[in-house]
Amino acid sequence: MIKHVVELPLSIKPTDAELKKLKEYFKEMPVAEILTGLKFANNRWSAKDAGTLKVGRKSIVQKEIHSVTSEQAQWRLKNWKMMIANYRRRGYSYPTISRIKKILIQKSKKKSK
Repeated sequence: MIKHVVELPLSIKPTDAELKKLKEYFKEMPVAEILTGLKFANNRWSAKDAGTLKVGRKSIVQKEIHSVTSEQAQWRLKNWKMMIANYRRRGYSYPTISRIKKILIQKSKKKSK
């Protein structure tokens, strides 16, 4: 087995534990998998840096129902097919849409202030 060496310019010096982990990853995993993971991490870092990172379903649901009044919730439920089309266009999964609907139903039953 031929050993290859990779030099990486880093902004800060990694700890011994970090170096050990890096060596372990490069030893055990194929380079293509490592590159895929680094691409994902880079995209996530860019989104986080730009302030557009919305992690997970919970934040999506919160964003959609945050300031919805009872009347707005009722309107959305009456026009649910259109709302589903909008949510699917935005890339939301059906479980996420289902959670949004569940909260809209709760909000529609409450009286607006």
